[in-house]
Amino acid sequence: MKFLKTFLYLCLMPLSAFAQNNINLIPQPVSMQVDAGTFTLSKTSTIGYNRDAARPVAEMLTRKLNAATGFNFQVRAASSASVLLSLNSTPDAELGKEGYRLSSSAKGVQITANESAGLFYGMQTLLQLMPKEIESATVVNSIAWTVPAVRITDYPRFGWRGIMLDVSRHFFSKADVMAYIDQLARLKYNVLHWHLTDDNGWRVEIKSLPKLTSIGAWRVERNGRFGEREDPKPGEAATYGGFYTHEDIREVVKYAAERNVSIVPEIDVPGHSMALLAAYPELSCLKKPVAVNPGTDFADWYGNGTFKMKIENTLNPADERVYTFLDSVFTEIAMLFPHPYIHVGGDECYKGYWKEDPGCQALMKRIGTHHVEDLQGYFMGRVEKILQAKGKKMIGWDEILEGGISPTAAVMSWRGTKGGIEAALAGHNVVMTPTTYTYIDYNQGDQTIDPPIYAGLRCKTSYSFEPVPEGVDPKYILGGQGNLWTEQVPTLRYAEYMTYPRAWALSEVYWSPKSAKNWDNFTRRMENHFQRADIAGINYSEAVYDPIVDTYSENGKMMLLLDKEIPDLTIYYTFDGTMPDDHSNKYTGPVAVPDGPVTLRVQAYRNGKPIGHFISLKRAQLESRM
Repeated sequence: MKFLKTFLYLCLMPLSAFAQNNINLIPQPVSMQVDAGTFTLSKTSTIGYNRDAARPVAEMLTRKLNAATGFNFQVRAASSASVLLSLNSTPDAELGKEGYRLSSSAKGVQITANESAGLFYGMQTLLQLMPKEIESATVVNSIAWTVPAVRITDYPRFGWRGIMLDVSRHFFSKADVMAYIDQLARLKYNVLHWHLTDDNGWRVEIKSLPKLTSIGAWRVERNGRFGEREDPKPGEAATYGGFYTHEDIREVVKYAAERNVSIVPEIDVPGHSMALLAAYPELSCLKKPVAVNPGTDFADWYGNGTFKMKIENTLNPADERVYTFLDSVFTEIAMLFPHPYIHVGGDECYKGYWKEDPGCQALMKRIGTHHVEDLQGYFMGRVEKILQAKGKKMIGWDEILEGGISPTAAVMSWRGTKGGIEAALAGHNVVMTPTTYTYIDYNQGDQTIDPPIYAGLRCKTSYSFEPVPEGVDPKYILGGQGNLWTEQVPTLRYAEYMTYPRAWALSEVYWSPKSAKNWDNFTRRMENHFQRADIAGINYSEAVYDPIVDTYSENGKMMLLLDKEIPDLTIYYTFDGTMPDDHSNKYTGPVAVPDGPVTLRVQAYRNGKPIGHFISLKRAQLESRM
């Protein structure tokens, strides 16, 4: 029935309705009927709520409105108000836990929902319906604070709508994390996957194991690109890092919950454990001291996806002390985080040290296997039992499928969708987060523009993501998330740059009906959100304006292929050593690259003005793209 209603709503709601009324919602709602007229918020307007559970959302809305309007609203319990937030006395089956209805007219605005989460998301929609100046943290004068007359029914497609923030590679302060949560909540994300531990830092206090933070949270300070940094020197002080105390964690968890964001903590084991082993080296196979890694080249990666570690970063699955240790860790993690799932990593576990370890060999014999890879399955089985004893369920990267997991364990599919499909067909819950669509640490435009990263991901590609693979029962797909690894992301400001606009695109993938997806329409709304972000002081990338440059070979000639993400741009290029402008060669289709040591210069234009980055590529760079 929900699908039928959604289909009918969308048939009755042409995309042009949004444009004609300057409505730029992200993510777009299930249905919206635009009516004539507007409501104007004024000093005499009132803000009310009908039940105590609705009051926190009403107060949050009031604070936001007061900051930009300066009207000094006060909330009050009421059955009617200019802006009324109302919880249903009888649940509306169509809305579920997170859905809402918003109606506005010249008389005012009413948001109704079954639960406070729905009111919160209705509030976010209301703020997006208002002029972009509502994003200001200071009073804006001479603005008509209008809301178009609309009738909206809205609820999410998926229950898991997440973003992962890696705080191991670079430590983000508590204030930074809460600011990031605020931004995500505005987009109707409801999960922050908090990557708390890795080779480069242990970020969560474990009171029973104090060396995890006194040693594991700190590394020597280094500049330069991750993977190219200098090794720690003997006796060098470890001064870069930080960690979150129990009090910090509780504060962040509470702050997130008030914004309907649940936090899923990740303790990455058995690999990615160098910071742990720096504090407790006896839990490794070699038992040799290691340092928290500052970003050195500590692994050799091969073209087929395999690798060899130069420094041990893996726990010893044959050592019973490891499981006693992890029981202590997960006891405190389970106490701090109310989410039913704890993420245990499980990815990129190098097994070379296990292969040479006598204890691991004896364990393989005891469990009846000749394959060292099976030790990961044994390890994960032990970890899962630890979590189950604490009332938690296990979720991990798709490598946890190797060796078998219980039916209650969930899988986060990152190496494409293959692992997720396999897990779903076996009856596991799955969060789809494949690198090719959701890794928002990848470069957003041409690799010659932003600081180089090992892969690229265009916003349009993120928007094209479909989390439910063909042939998979949708009930096993919890949803999806974007992942922000932070090797090259040292600040919140740059985290924002990498996150947006791709997180805007993914928010629509995870919230809006699949049938509503339309890239051209999204780009118009995205550009409005650029303006909103400017006012809010949030950083973002404008790589969507940059030409996409590819080459291919045809009849022995190198051919130039240019493309664009924004539909109404025009691309101009030169090969003759001149700077391109709107009188240069206009790109209309594939072009043969002239012979000789030529340089391509290319620029996008809109309405006679250059937009986006200027791109210059020498012949060798063009050849490398064939």
